[in-house]
Amino acid sequence: MAVNLAQAYASPKPAAQNMPALKQVFKTIHAESCPRSYNFHMHTVHSDGQLQPEVLIEQAIAIGLKGLAITDHHSVNGYKLAQHWLDQWQQNQEELKVNYEKNHSHSSILNSEYPQAPHLWVGVEVNADLLGCEVHILGYAFDPEHPRMQPYLQGKGVQGSDYEAGSVISAIQEAGGLAVLAHPARYRISETKLIPAAAELGMDGVETYYAYNNPNPWRASPKQTQVVEQFSATYGLLKTCGTDTHGKNLLQRL
Repeated sequence: MAVNLAQAYASPKPAAQNMPALKQVFKTIHAESCPRSYNFHMHTVHSDGQLQPEVLIEQAIAIGLKGLAITDHHSVNGYKLAQHWLDQWQQNQEELKVNYEKNHSHSSILNSEYPQAPHLWVGVEVNADLLGCEVHILGYAFDPEHPRMQPYLQGKGVQGSDYEAGSVISAIQEAGGLAVLAHPARYRISETKLIPAAAELGMDGVETYYAYNNPNPWRASPKQTQVVEQFSATYGLLKTCGTDTHGKNLLQRL
């Protein structure tokens, strides 16, 4: 199913917080979506990554990504800088197009002559307790100024009741976003137990397409993917994908 990302800009909320548009994208995600069409898991120097936010966006444009989210640990600072850079880049592109058309009155500019801007959504990765196991929960398209999200955006993990997976999920959702269980087959408790428990708490989705052994080129791990796909379908969860980039290349994890 094709998704027209232009619909995101019809929302009264900022495009980066348009949860319904992102939800529609997630419904189209498959094993080949990442890393060259969509990528919803990556880190900058504002948590434990090596990429500056503006360099990350430059790579996203060069790759031709349609949509992405920066998911720094407990921080949206990298996202904010990336969004500012992307806004400026888009403005410059529009000015270039206008100037071209003014100087070439008998021809119209081809879209292929200028790269398209990817759609950037708000994102974060939060540590949480699920079944006595520390897991990571990805939050997308939420309002980063919402009071419920503030404990999770201070650059470090939380404690007490805020650390419980149910609390993290409800905070993301109350802030207008979607909550997704990251890399479900990477924990000391099996994904076959974690996914049902997460679904029972109201989790929206699960990171279904993930490269667990960091292959080059990137490829979702077949064995884990098959299991997670089955559980995603059983519990009606959205499926997402991401490289979990910590290095300097968005096409790899490290």
